[in-house]
Amino acid sequence: MSATTLAPPLVRTQAGVDASAALVGVSKTYRDGPFRRGGVEALREVSLHIEPGEVFGLLGPNRAGKTTLVKLLLSLCRPTAGEVFRLGRPASDRSTLAEVGYVHKNHAFPRYLGAAALLEYYGALTLMPYELVRERVPRLLERVGLDDRGKEPIARFSKGMLQRLGLAQALLNEPRLLVLDEPTEGLDLGGRRLLREVAREVRERGGSVILVTHVLSEVEHLCDRIGVLVAGRLVHIGPLADLTHDESGSPRSLERTLKDLYARATP
Repeated sequence: MSATTLAPPLVRTQAGVDASAALVGVSKTYRDGPFRRGGVEALREVSLHIEPGEVFGLLGPNRAGKTTLVKLLLSLCRPTAGEVFRLGRPASDRSTLAEVGYVHKNHAFPRYLGAAALLEYYGALTLMPYELVRERVPRLLERVGLDDRGKEPIARFSKGMLQRLGLAQALLNEPRLLVLDEPTEGLDLGGRRLLREVAREVRERGGSVILVTHVLSEVEHLCDRIGVLVAGRLVHIGPLADLTHDESGSPRSLERTLKDLYARATP
């Protein structure tokens, strides 16, 4: 497959029923200027789908539209055109957010709370039964290596500890769709290994993971398929092997392949 092959358009039944997440012909323009006549086109006619049971890597240079795509999937903004689906329903159905986990590189947790109290707080926000939250919190803190810091104020946490806590928070509701947005920032080798284990566990139970990252080693370890955005356009989508092997099957550098793809696709 050519590295510049565009994704074929999806039919509505595939996007709405079969996929964990999907965009169908989606464009997004941020309006500005006098009378909001000007604007920045962040995404242009993007169609993609993420299957249940896969880890999907979303790659692209800065200002490619990756953050906008994630915001659309999480109902943090609306498309200018096209349709967005999440867990079999239109993204406008916010009830499906209760089955989504999200890890962001910059957390805005209330710093006066302890780790356990924070997880209980987020459990309440997702309307989880209190007894279930109390059962899962100690297990999750142990899972991410923070079981000895449950009562310690978050204000004392390092960047890596905050990332571990963010991962625990994202897993609290046992999500069917886990979105990881630059999740390795601040993590040590043990934290990165934990992240890989969690992504594989979500995939093994039939959930889906979207990984947004510039760390290509994580892409090579985790991802089944790759989507590449450049200047708001989806310029490649397909199995990881399409970017790590040439047409004869010989290995090639993912970094070099992406650099060439970015250069050819940049307007």
